[in-house]
Amino acid sequence: MLAELSPALIAEVKLAAKLLAAKQHICILTGAGISAESGIPTFRDKQTGLWENYGVEDLATPEAFTRDPKLVWSWYQWRRQLVADKAPNPAHHALAQWQYHAQTSDQQVTLITQNVDDLHEQAGSSVTHLHGHLWRNRCGQCQTPSQDQPRTSYDNRNTMSFDEALLTCPHCGGYIRPDIVWFGEALPIQAWQIAEEAAANCEVFISIGTSSLVYPAAGLAQLAKQNGAKIIEINPDPTPNTIVDITLAEKAGVILPLLIEEITAL
Repeated sequence: MLAELSPALIAEVKLAAKLLAAKQHICILTGAGISAESGIPTFRDKQTGLWENYGVEDLATPEAFTRDPKLVWSWYQWRRQLVADKAPNPAHHALAQWQYHAQTSDQQVTLITQNVDDLHEQAGSSVTHLHGHLWRNRCGQCQTPSQDQPRTSYDNRNTMSFDEALLTCPHCGGYIRPDIVWFGEALPIQAWQIAEEAAANCEVFISIGTSSLVYPAAGLAQLAKQNGAKIIEINPDPTPNTIVDITLAEKAGVILPLLIEEITAL
């Protein structure tokens, strides 16, 4: 398997595996790149079809929802339909395998994601979501979690409704919205606390499929570095980042299964 990679990349994988196998506290941050390998478009991808004339400010801000809740709700129903049949890729499965393996060792592998899909959960991982959950709803007014969930399990894909009719909250009458962190909104307090604590206390911080340029999540790698952690980046298009110690310039679905295989063999 490793032989498929360049000699330089093989050396970096082995170096990373040796480092990771020797450490107890690992913090992993995943971004849009890992989901893109499962066929989920990234937010930076150009909108297509009905949505190509709309920008982020029209579809993913609190102001947009106040101005035109039907438009925003319809777009998220379309996104859910787009994502509903997507499955975890080898990168998601490798991370789940690593967490499972860590239960029988002294390692603590904390997984944080900027993604709103549930591919990590489908693969079997325990994960903290910084930007919310595509498959959950809440009231846009009183913030009460909604009982009208578009999907309650991974097996009910054929019975999901993608109706674009607006839903109202039984508590206050406000419109139901996706439980997503929109542009201009604060990250969920508990999720951010978990992420900050994991980053501050880890010995190795791994950034996967994210540019590490968008704050506040980008600050997690810097926080880890300030506290003495080594930084590993897995990204086919590495970011020019001086704090990274090991760069694995390849798709996560290629690198992670090989990396986990090396770690568990040591």
